Amino acid sequence: MMAPYRFIATDAELASALDQLAAEERYALDTEFHRERTYWPKVALLQIAWGDELVLIDPLEVDLSPLRSLMESDSLAVLHAAAQDLEVLELACGAVPRRLFDTQIAAGFLGMSTPSLSALHERELGVQLPKSNRLTDWLERPLKKAQLDYAAADVERLLEIHDALVAQLASLERVEWAAQECEILRSRDRGPREPLEAWRRIKEVRHLKGGALSIARSLAAWRERRAAEIDQPVRFILSDIAIVAIAQTVPTSVDQLAKVRGVDKGVARGAIGERILLAVGEGIDADWRPPRPEKRRDDTRDLRPAVALVAAWVNQLARDQQLDPALLATRADVEALVRGDDDARLASGWRARMAGEPIKRLISGDVALAFENGSVVLEERSHRRVS
Repeated sequence: MMAPYRFIATDAELASALDQLAAEERYALDTEFHRERTYWPKVALLQIAWGDELVLIDPLEVDLSPLRSLMESDSLAVLHAAAQDLEVLELACGAVPRRLFDTQIAAGFLGMSTPSLSALHERELGVQLPKSNRLTDWLERPLKKAQLDYAAADVERLLEIHDALVAQLASLERVEWAAQECEILRSRDRGPREPLEAWRRIKEVRHLKGGALSIARSLAAWRERRAAEIDQPVRFILSDIAIVAIAQTVPTSVDQLAKVRGVDKGVARGAIGERILLAVGEGIDADWRPPRPEKRRDDTRDLRPAVALVAAWVNQLARDQQLDPALLATRADVEALVRGDDDARLASGWRARMAGEPIKRLISGDVALAFENGSVVLEERSHRRVS
């Protein structure tokens, strides 16, 4: 049965709830937001549970800036898959929690691969979350009871899941590992995206060369700035296809621009068309080229056989140790360590102790890889070659 909850729609009600939260050691938090028609995520509901209390806060009626005091307190915030929620909170109140426990990250240290909140409820508590309002419009008002129940369920038992996960992490001596990963997520830079890097997110642009690439980079940067300025998705400003087509055809007049694939004729002949042509000119003048990759100590192509073997062992190790393989190391992480990069993730912390040091022994020739009972294992070398 759903626990009772309060719907907060006034600043005074929020202030009262924050007074209660001030004495709490931890709280569960979730947000509902939309960004399909905006550049910045628009928060539509915020859910917080603690002790026997659960509140749903309406940001369309309430100023969320007072939440900053809770974010900056010593209370532990328990969230699931918190990356986007943290972005929403930073925009809404200018801060993120000082202490964070992400249940999805923690589950990775117990062998679960990026589980959904619903999957965690089923695994840890044996209960199913409501699913009927997953794709609801959270900005509509008034919200229906089914919508509110759905939102409340996301945090109602999240602290119970926190307890269950911490107990399992403690039995494996991995509480600190999870804490370190949660802190990396919490402290990650969530500032505005760099406009001059926007071209990298357009797949087709990566294949452009010379001046066309410089123009596409300039257009993508203008589109990013424009989208942020008027709070619309970048695709509403100019499509990816249009950026590539403009970069390849290099229009110099409104009439030429209006004939480019993906460019609306009305847009081309308006003020936006002039700004697009200006961005084209800036791209031509810049004549930008991507910097050459830093020269590595070894040719990556020569490392491929070693990386493939080591990656297979790392995946086996992760499964044996009840870890999400992606949490232990990606293929890029393995490659960075084999190549000898100073900032390789496998070269420090718990990853180094579990996998990095054994891999270094493998690279130096002290140990070898072998197959045993269908598994890839490390073993001491005999130093006897098989011809």
